[in-house]
Amino acid sequence: MNANPSPLPRAGGDLGRGSSGLPEAPACAGAHLKADFPGMVTAEGKPWHYLDTAASAQKPQTVIDAMSIALGRDYATVHRGVYGRSAQMTLGYESARRTTARFIGAASENEIVFVRGATEGINLVAHSWGMANLKSGDRIMLSQLEHHSNIVPWQLVAERSGAAIDVCPLTEDGRIDLGALETMLTPRHKLVALAHLSNVLGSVLDARRAADLAHGVGAKLLLDGCQAAPRMALDMAALDCDFYVFSGHKLYGPTGIGVLWARESLLEAMPPWQGGGAMIDQVSFARTTYAPPPQRFEAGTPMITEAIALAAAIDYVEKLDPARLFAHESALASQTRDMLRSFNSVRLFGPEDSAGIVSFAVEGVHPHDLGTILDEEDVAIRAGHHCAQPLMEHLGVPATARASFGLYSDQADIAALARGIERTLKIFA
Repeated sequence: MNANPSPLPRAGGDLGRGSSGLPEAPACAGAHLKADFPGMVTAEGKPWHYLDTAASAQKPQTVIDAMSIALGRDYATVHRGVYGRSAQMTLGYESARRTTARFIGAASENEIVFVRGATEGINLVAHSWGMANLKSGDRIMLSQLEHHSNIVPWQLVAERSGAAIDVCPLTEDGRIDLGALETMLTPRHKLVALAHLSNVLGSVLDARRAADLAHGVGAKLLLDGCQAAPRMALDMAALDCDFYVFSGHKLYGPTGIGVLWARESLLEAMPPWQGGGAMIDQVSFARTTYAPPPQRFEAGTPMITEAIALAAAIDYVEKLDPARLFAHESALASQTRDMLRSFNSVRLFGPEDSAGIVSFAVEGVHPHDLGTILDEEDVAIRAGHHCAQPLMEHLGVPATARASFGLYSDQADIAALARGIERTLKIFA
């Protein structure tokens, strides 16, 4: 099968890859990149103003091609076949693991566990590490802005282990209040689980300070990196967290795959979560022994083609420079906030320096109605509670409208959003 392009040096070490022959992405962002994304036009061939990247990113042609080749000409199962194509596909799958390790600055590819998505990654940690380490009297710290996938798994484990959950409040502008976190943490807290970047407010966590506070009381820190991984340069050593999760489909890759990173020492001590093929050493009816990490946590046939396509997505993003993408999307968010402030009837949520995400409400217009009218203008936003109902309760609204940007977004998308809001206000006048 086609190997992956030569890597760029990255924190955590150059782990090496081959060459795919797929076209390289241009070193710019915004309108120049739209042509790389076949989904960025309507069925009639008109520009589609896609402002829902926080929910799921569009896919560049290079990712589509990589997955198509892996599903077709190069396809075979991995890890089991003795024939040549299976061996080549295994090399491609494990190369994707090395690509991912380099992308996030992992110390070793053995710290990368492929899962179906960030939700599964959090559930894996909750049910493997959590059930092995949490007991009655222990406490788990979450925050008020967490996605449901970083709330419900901990509630399930708390119910079974006897641990209790605490909730860190937010600052007035919508950040996790680390001052309050420092006051609330005690030696009874064994885990702190926080969003690295809020999917609703776009607020960025000072992750290193959060790690220092958690480790100061002996707790582990899990970061939900779903929104950060597509927007920020990551370095696990610099973050100093213990677990990190993100999803492939928000990183311009396919659905059905995500990544759990954890310190190798933690993975080695964690029991399996799911049983089956590939995660075993020896099986008998008397006793089963298990493979070392990461294979211990990848039961069954893995997400072969999805992993290869995720590596292609990472290649694409790396060539554009994550730091530049963060600046590009943050600038668009700032411009959008300025535009929205020109409407007296719009209420904005979150900090002024929100990263690529802007949530708002239009007085007298339900977000679902706004989203429907905008769709008629070929503008796609998110409308609802964004899987963050506790945050909606805190904000005092049932739902918000959310515009979220990607590397392909530009000022034309903001202008189209403004026109759609103007039309909506006239309809509801």
